[in-house]
Amino acid sequence: MDKLTTVVTEWGQVSIPAAIRKELGLKTGQPLVWKKISDRECLVKIPKKRKPVGAMAMLGFAARFRGGKPRRTAEVLAELREGES
Repeated sequence: MDKLTTVVTEWGQVSIPAAIRKELGLKTGQPLVWKKISDRECLVKIPKKRKPVGAMAMLGFAARFRGGKPRRTAEVLAELREGES
């Protein structure tokens, strides 16, 4: 790949060239880890994706049991309470 140049903004932001983003599969919100190697060099790494733990691991868990199209909470509760009386 040819040498690509970007500019640091007043707020310390840098744009990653599109060709590099595409090649590395970077998406919006992707974390990057910066490490200073020398006075004039930095290494940028893409951390491995971690599996969520704790409560975050449960997000979306019930969706697999819902089946079909999404329903309103009131409908689901009414169905669950049918046999209570």
